[in-house]
Amino acid sequence: MKRELVKLIEDYKSLVLEIQQLYCHDEIPWVVGYSGGKDSTATLQLVWYALQQLPTERRNKQIYVITTDTRVENPIVAAWVKRSIANMQTAAIEQGLPIESHLLVPDVKDTFWVNLIGKGYPAPRNGFRWCTERLKIKPSNQFIQNVVRAKGEVIIVLGTRKAESSRRSQTMSNHEMGSIGDRIGNNTLTSLLYHGSLPNSLIYSPIADWRNDEVWLYLHQYANPWGNSNKDLFTMYRGATADNECPLVIDSSTPSCGDSRFGCWVCTLVNKDKSMEAMILNDEEKEWMQPMLELRNALDNPDDWDKRDYRRMSGNVQLFTHNCDGKQEVKPIPGPYLKKWREHWLRELLKAQTLARKNAPPAMQEIELITQAELSEIRRIWREDKHEFDDLLPRIYLEETGEKFQDINPSDTQTLLGADEWEILASLCGEDSMHLELTTKLLSVEKQHYGKMRRVGIYNALEKCFETSSRSQEEAILNAHRFKNLKDAAQDGKADKVRQLALGQPEQTVKLDENPPEINSWAAMKFGARVVPTEVKS
Repeated sequence: MKRELVKLIEDYKSLVLEIQQLYCHDEIPWVVGYSGGKDSTATLQLVWYALQQLPTERRNKQIYVITTDTRVENPIVAAWVKRSIANMQTAAIEQGLPIESHLLVPDVKDTFWVNLIGKGYPAPRNGFRWCTERLKIKPSNQFIQNVVRAKGEVIIVLGTRKAESSRRSQTMSNHEMGSIGDRIGNNTLTSLLYHGSLPNSLIYSPIADWRNDEVWLYLHQYANPWGNSNKDLFTMYRGATADNECPLVIDSSTPSCGDSRFGCWVCTLVNKDKSMEAMILNDEEKEWMQPMLELRNALDNPDDWDKRDYRRMSGNVQLFTHNCDGKQEVKPIPGPYLKKWREHWLRELLKAQTLARKNAPPAMQEIELITQAELSEIRRIWREDKHEFDDLLPRIYLEETGEKFQDINPSDTQTLLGADEWEILASLCGEDSMHLELTTKLLSVEKQHYGKMRRVGIYNALEKCFETSSRSQEEAILNAHRFKNLKDAAQDGKADKVRQLALGQPEQTVKLDENPPEINSWAAMKFGARVVPTEVKS
């Protein structure tokens, strides 16, 4: 039910008193989630005003304000949040408040570009949402867990509202654990507490029952106490179409915020990045973000199997049943991006960064779409984990930026193998890509163990090279079908078929040529020639 202005102001004041009572009730520290959006800003303002109005001697419990920079945030919003965090730290000291602000970032190995360009993870989809856990959940959870280890418990204060969506309302209802009045023995306090997803944590959402317009009314009526401008916040919202924000994410039940005001600019979990599109359309000073939007749209291609390996990240073929035009087909699950496409995405990203720096306003001309630490880790993954000793990252960086790449973590100065050797091998192997892959992997493994006092693990590493890279694509897929059929036969109790498949015998009579072609593949030499069915049965 819509509340009148006078009633709203009374409720705002009542909430401040409620926050004060909960704060003073025990010694449990608070962690306030802040995203820079309207809901988290309103929540933090309420907490800030509550502390301001307490006597100095009662401000004896630490409050931590945390926000997570995924490294792929909308750059306009990211700059706003960074300024906000800095302003909070200064204002808290000046006002004598026990508030600490922290800007959290994911580990380099967990960042978006290290996983997509370095490891080859495909652009996130709803069926493979690998980004949220790494970019958002882990950094905030690690901080909260550290507070719990030090203090035993924590109260997490969030700006979540039931009116955001029916899903959010249902999730909050499912996690209710009683009112604040029940906790502190004051029946006049009816706001609810919620079970947190982390051990020894409670969640407090003071604006849980507010409507969208009530949030804005509060922000317009009460000035920002740490020196930000709520009018500027409103202007930033007005520059886009949607009217949500990206909340602090501490569990996987939180829906993707890519279609909201403050999502990641690379998000492919939604059809369009409406906020960035609107910013570019509504403000000529933000047209410099156009190359970023174009890169995001290029990544958003669900039909990308031609860009991906037919093997999973482990190097093995894994099959799945695919429905195509009403017919079921058993196909390999597509794996990571191929080498040339990982290099392609790196080029496109560096092009976008170069254009953004060239056309952005002075305050944004040092923008980093990818950090030097990420580039260094990508280079390490390509050279060591992917065995790509042609080491193309420095060359790509020079060609796209005009600057020499300075690796902040140089790992190996020996150049026994490099781009020249790779080109020689590529010319010798011709069109046999698996021959090239196997040869370069074997040489790279030997190089990695070169000079070691104890070459422990080298035989296992060499064996893995043969297991994953000695078969052609056709042979590898047939071999995966054979193992699938073997497993299915074993589950069905078909002993004769299990025996046939285990011994490599054909499932049906295969007429052999009188003069069979010479078997000359690496897999045949390594594992022996087998007669396979002319038609795969699955």
